[in-house]
Amino acid sequence: MSILDVHNVSICYMTGDFKEIGLKEYVMRRLRGNYQVNEFWADQDITFSLEKGDMLGIIGTNGAGKSTLLKAVSGIMEPTRGWVKREGTIAALLELASGFDGDLTVRENTYLRGAMLGYTRKFMDDMYEQIISFAELTEFQDRPFKQLSSGMKSRLAFAIASLVKPDILILDEVLSVGDGAFRKKSETKMKEIIQSGATTILVSHSLEQVRKLCSKVLWLHKGQQMDFGSDVQTICDHYESFLRKK
Repeated sequence: MSILDVHNVSICYMTGDFKEIGLKEYVMRRLRGNYQVNEFWADQDITFSLEKGDMLGIIGTNGAGKSTLLKAVSGIMEPTRGWVKREGTIAALLELASGFDGDLTVRENTYLRGAMLGYTRKFMDDMYEQIISFAELTEFQDRPFKQLSSGMKSRLAFAIASLVKPDILILDEVLSVGDGAFRKKSETKMKEIIQSGATTILVSHSLEQVRKLCSKVLWLHKGQQMDFGSDVQTICDHYESFLRKK
């Protein structure tokens, strides 16, 4: 039984000159039929399904529609056409370093982020040392968050977010944070989550990660679905050949 079904999902962005011209001019142009509206289809007719325990790797160059698709899958955005059916709880790690307060300390931000994710104070008290240790920020926990490097901020966000135990977990480039040693540690953590039975979606520019971690792969290019299936190695090989030809 599928835990996630994506059926003919298409997402269109409408662009125009309303912000530049103001309300009065907008009304006048609409009345005169002189208002320009442009359509940009970020994704078109994307279809796939996942079962419990699957790990899907989504690959494609910049502008392929990967992040937009994740927003529709996670429920942040409604598709223009098509539908998404989800079973169980879902957690999406789309922008790791967002949602922090630069003037608060690392310790304060840890509790703040935990509260935003729905964790209780007691849970955060019990897990705090583990989070800081995993993020390798023991020496920085009382410093203002804004003094951290972008890599440190992402490490902390990942350490907090990886505590969740959802039915569906969505990861957008989160395994690329930190140095090589931390990436290896984050991959190990993700394997633990997957082995616990979570269905996982990973967007990654690292084909090595996709080959190593994923049981299925979805290849997108300029909003189009190029391929989808469980033959991860073959699809990744075709994608690599495509990149070389470009």
